[in-house]
Amino acid sequence: MATSLWLRRATSGLRYWNHRQRPAAASLAAVCSRVSRGSEQVVSSPADVAEKADRIITMLPTSINAVEAYSGANGILKKVKKGSLLIDSSTIDPSVSKELAKEVEKMGAVFMNAPVSGGVGAARSGNLTFMVGGVEEEFAAAQELLGCMGSNVVYCGAVGTGQAAKICNNMLLAISMIGTAEAMNLGIRLGLDPKLLAKILNMSSGRCWSSDTYNPVPGVMDGVPSANNYQGGFGTTLMVKDLGLAQDSATSTKSPILLSNLAHQIYRIMCAKGYSTKDFSAVFQFLREEENF
Repeated sequence: MATSLWLRRATSGLRYWNHRQRPAAASLAAVCSRVSRGSEQVVSSPADVAEKADRIITMLPTSINAVEAYSGANGILKKVKKGSLLIDSSTIDPSVSKELAKEVEKMGAVFMNAPVSGGVGAARSGNLTFMVGGVEEEFAAAQELLGCMGSNVVYCGAVGTGQAAKICNNMLLAISMIGTAEAMNLGIRLGLDPKLLAKILNMSSGRCWSSDTYNPVPGVMDGVPSANNYQGGFGTTLMVKDLGLAQDSATSTKSPILLSNLAHQIYRIMCAKGYSTKDFSAVFQFLREEENF
């Protein structure tokens, strides 16, 4: 994402902070290996970013990480400038986004939530989808930045609605990935060639993103985690987190999510059995190896 932003938007400087401090320099080096304007800089805290920038995009794994990045001892709000635009692309609890928005507003800045979808490939090509929640009058400013990284920037409504859309998307994604893995596994065991089966699914009513863009079966597609021992991509632990957010939201709205609850259980079992660091499409490998599940 940072590479796409840096390549497509002329800026006076890129300030970069990573909540995992060790790979920060390496991550920035990866960006600068494609283009360098001599003003890139790794900083030591979110506060340092806020001191030197008035357009800030954050993406953190959890609600706790996001709160710390904004409101912590060295958080953005310690040095944020009035009029700054703060865009959080984390997938977190909508209620947390709403609280962060209130804190940011007190500092005279603007907060928008803009979680993202599309996978690693879309991030590299700048074709992500952003689901934006916030004050509608500020959407154009956010769209200008996010459009450098995404081909779809959609305004969803007030703060928190972007999170709601992302939670619903990932809930469906988890279910469809498990369904794709089950169908592929069954077809293979019935004697079908996996590439042929995938081709048939993708020209039939069973087609979905998990089958035609992110197939979980090794050897069916190139450039996806299943072709690389399920390394990279979207980790199983993150899917567990997102399904937990879906469960919390379903409880608060009294919405039945039967398949999502089952998907959450499956991915939690995967984490317990050593799949936590693998891409969530490793559910195919899990089904192949756990015949008595």
